[in-house]
Amino acid sequence: MLKFWKSLPFLKDFFVSEDVQLHKKALGVLMILTYAFFPFDLIPDFLSFIGIIDDVVIAGFVLERIVKIAPQSLKEKYNLIENT
Repeated sequence: MLKFWKSLPFLKDFFVSEDVQLHKKALGVLMILTYAFFPFDLIPDFLSFIGIIDDVVIAGFVLERIVKIAPQSLKEKYNLIENT
């Protein structure tokens, strides 16, 4: 499971690193912007705590996809190695 605070420096490095190809950075930006501006919620946010669950799941999914396309060096630096 990814930890939120650990992901912030990883995301910064992902977007400034020369090791990450430009098209992967563009894909990462596209995923983040799509998540941020897509107005559809599976569970409406006005339902208090339950309403944010789908947002957390989608944010986790986007972060997982970005980690998946990141170069091995960044995964190792932030200890995000996948156990397969």
